[in-house]
Amino acid sequence: MAEKPVLYGAPGCGSAVVEAAFILAGEDYDYVLAEPWTPSAGVEALKAVNPLVQVPTLVLADGTVMTESVAILLWLMDRHPGLLGPGPDDPLRGAFLRWLVYLPAAIYPMYTVGDFCDRWVTGEKAAAELKQATIDRTLFCWGTMEAALKPAAGSWLLGTKDLTALDLYISMMTRWRPRREEIRKVAPGIVAAAERVDRDPRLVDLWRRHFPDSYTDP
Repeated sequence: MAEKPVLYGAPGCGSAVVEAAFILAGEDYDYVLAEPWTPSAGVEALKAVNPLVQVPTLVLADGTVMTESVAILLWLMDRHPGLLGPGPDDPLRGAFLRWLVYLPAAIYPMYTVGDFCDRWVTGEKAAAELKQATIDRTLFCWGTMEAALKPAAGSWLLGTKDLTALDLYISMMTRWRPRREEIRKVAPGIVAAAERVDRDPRLVDLWRRHFPDSYTDP
């Protein structure tokens, strides 16, 4: 039996938010590089525990396999009450859970489709139109979130004293297509909060490793 969790991940992917949460929680873990698009021993090991070959996948010390980044984050929060988000009795809990699930439920699928357009349509023109449609939908989703939360300047998304898992998510996901400068046009408060996360010294090395092409030192 392993002594600590094993996280399967890949640069620039959804495993980044899980790594960030582990760092802030002070939890030790082993990391296995498993880029699903690159054949490797890591990918074969990942396939053995998660046939979908998706990252993040977390194998707990007792052998339990966890997938889905939200599930892993909530597991970490249960282990560290008061860290990464409001507790069950906090008035902000409902909003926190809503938007925590909204990000992977509303926006993640746009990458599942947009990164593999040829799975869904035939021909270059149709693929280009579908990809643009996913970008348009992504921006609409960011704008909807911005309008609902109305983030104040210099604050975390929910106006909490400390950053939450929601802030970690946006720091990661605003780096994805169409990236921050486009997202800023429809969600300036969200991008500002994401940039505030960038400045947390505990996470600088993580973001630099995962997003070397888009990272700038805070």
